[in-house]
Amino acid sequence: MKKILLASALAFFAGMNAQTTFGVKAGYALSKLNSNEDIDVLDGVNGDLKSKSGFYVGALVEHKFNNKFALQGEVQYANLGGKVDVSTLGITVTEKFNFNRIVVPVTARYYATPELGLYAGPFVSFRTSTKVNIDVSGGIANQEVLNAGERALEKSFDDNLKSTEFGLLFGADYNVYKGLFVDARYSFGLTNMIKDPVNDEKLKMNFFQIGLGYKFK
Repeated sequence: MKKILLASALAFFAGMNAQTTFGVKAGYALSKLNSNEDIDVLDGVNGDLKSKSGFYVGALVEHKFNNKFALQGEVQYANLGGKVDVSTLGITVTEKFNFNRIVVPVTARYYATPELGLYAGPFVSFRTSTKVNIDVSGGIANQEVLNAGERALEKSFDDNLKSTEFGLLFGADYNVYKGLFVDARYSFGLTNMIKDPVNDEKLKMNFFQIGLGYKFK
C-alpha cells in the first residue's frame, strides 16, 4: 500500500512539474503619480505631475492547470515614480522622482489561444530606494543648492511615504517563438502612499509596462 501511495505521489508531482514553467522578462515602464493636491515646485508655484520613463527586470513561474487556465507569480525590480515640472519667467524646473521597488504580482491566466494569454490579479510592491533628480533650464542654477534640494526631497519621501503598496493589474502576452514572448500590462495602485494624510490628501501610482520575456521549456 505504501509503495502504491508513494508511486501515486511521485506521479502527481511529476505531472505538476511537467506543467510548471520558469522564465525571465525585462522591458520599459512608464509610471505616473496621481495626487488630489497641488505639487509645490517653487515657493508659491505649482506644477503638474507627469509620466516618467523607467525599466523593469524580473523572473516568473507559471503553473498550468490545463490548456486554458494557469496561475503565475513574478518578482520584478522596477524603476517607477513620476516627475513634475513648471516654467516661470523663462525658467523651467523639472523634478524627477525615481521610486525603485520590488514588485510581486500574482495573476490568474486564461489562454484565448495557445499563443495568446490574458491575465489579471493583485500585486504588492516594496520600496528599495528613492532617488530624486532636479534639473533647471533657461537659467543659472547652483549645483550645491540643487543637490541639497534632491537630498531633502529623498528624505521627505522616505519619511512620509509608505514603504509598501498594493494594487491590481491586467494585461496580455503573446508567444512569438519557442518560449519567446511579448508582454504588456497596466497596473494601478490602490494604496494611498502618504503615511499621515492631511485634509484627505492622496497620492497613488499607476504604471504601464511593455517588454520581452522567455519561458524555459
